[in-house]
Amino acid sequence: MSSSNENKQLTVATINENMKKCRYDVRGEIYLAAVKRTQEGKEVIYTNVGNPQALGQVPITFNRQVMSLLMAPFLMDTPEVQKLFPADAIARAKLYQSKLNGGVGAYSDSRGNPYVRQEIANFISQTSGTPSSPDTIFISNGASECVRMMLYALIRGPSDGIMVPIPQYPLYSASITLYGGELVPYYLDEENGWALDINELQRSIDAARAKGICVRAFVFINPGNPTGQCLSTENLQDLVRFCHANKLVMFADEVYQENVYNPKRPFVSSRKVLGAMAEPYRSGTELVSFHTVSKGAYGECGLRGGYMELHNINADVVDEVYKIASINLCPNVPGQIALGLMVNPPKPGDPSFSLYQQEKSSLIESLQRRARMITDAFNALEGVTCQETDGAMYSFPQISLPAAFLAEAKRLNKAPDVLYCLELLNETGLSCVPGSGFRQVEGTFHIRTTILPPEDQFQDIIGRFTSFHQGFMKRYSGSGGARSRL
Repeated sequence: MSSSNENKQLTVATINENMKKCRYDVRGEIYLAAVKRTQEGKEVIYTNVGNPQALGQVPITFNRQVMSLLMAPFLMDTPEVQKLFPADAIARAKLYQSKLNGGVGAYSDSRGNPYVRQEIANFISQTSGTPSSPDTIFISNGASECVRMMLYALIRGPSDGIMVPIPQYPLYSASITLYGGELVPYYLDEENGWALDINELQRSIDAARAKGICVRAFVFINPGNPTGQCLSTENLQDLVRFCHANKLVMFADEVYQENVYNPKRPFVSSRKVLGAMAEPYRSGTELVSFHTVSKGAYGECGLRGGYMELHNINADVVDEVYKIASINLCPNVPGQIALGLMVNPPKPGDPSFSLYQQEKSSLIESLQRRARMITDAFNALEGVTCQETDGAMYSFPQISLPAAFLAEAKRLNKAPDVLYCLELLNETGLSCVPGSGFRQVEGTFHIRTTILPPEDQFQDIIGRFTSFHQGFMKRYSGSGGARSRL
């Protein structure tokens, strides 16, 4: 039977054009080269994506104990269970089992299990100081799914725009492209620690409107990905005023809220800031906030548990979102349980409280040390400048690339930072992401690497990068016509 394209209905020429326009460089050319390298039996250290447990992070004991019992509920009825699990883990598992109609293997409500959504609402109420309703909370298979759902709700056609910070997490650029909208960039100020400037926001929205773009929403990532900055209360108040004045829906991407390393720049909840502001802002500003179990001290990326809260969103719009969520039937139930455990952890006096607190604090403290080490190491290198990593899981240094290397990249028809990352992978096994995947100021070049490799291996990671970069600068900074080793 012939397999030529003449007999196929689904070809690259006939698929949706927006699919072809999409880019997601976190798992783009460098990642694919790394996979190929792995298949060839060569070492790869995947620092391209925030996937903590793939790099050795150990799950929180209490959370996995509860989930183990729910996955094998017959264990709860055996006499030996008391010897294997603490009493509070058994009690929590039994409580969840009583709230799950059919257990973790059965469908739940399309927004997520009502009990877990109530746990999330309680968490939001406690941390923001203002009431939250489970009816406005949607659980999904990771926060990314919630983001895409809301972008789909907002983008009606090519003249609808979404304001996104540059550098940005490519979930936003890829999804906006896929849904046929327009990304409206606003630039963070790298020289001032990736600061947010209201004047830049106004410049961005004015430029978009001058092109006929109807700007509908404003995305901010706090703590920043890939930039690691944390927004202050004053920053968030300015954003609320800006969004209210310009009739923009606020997208608060707060998935790294527990990954904070600078006590002078703590995480501040946008929901809390909004709730403390006067009218008309408090009830007149539409806010969608996102959180996940994939980050923080949990790193449960594979469980795919995330949620969003629709605050100050019209009830009939919430109903429409519910309808769309119903198409997928429901988010996976183990991920829902992981969310419940994240927002409702062991309390003081519970048998598991001490170990839980110890595991969380030791991990965050270790990440703080790793953030310090990688920042200092980058800033010690010729041609590299790196802002502080106050939060999240990444370092995003700027690299001044020699003219000879830029010429070589042009000869090979490669983006310079892509070629840099390919050479880094080829020589060291380190898989990073080029800054072009996140967008960057024209003429600047960056890479993103995680701070997730285990602390006892971190000096080796730093040593590999240092050795590579020193050799790279020596090779390309001379007057000769250097050639890539790829």
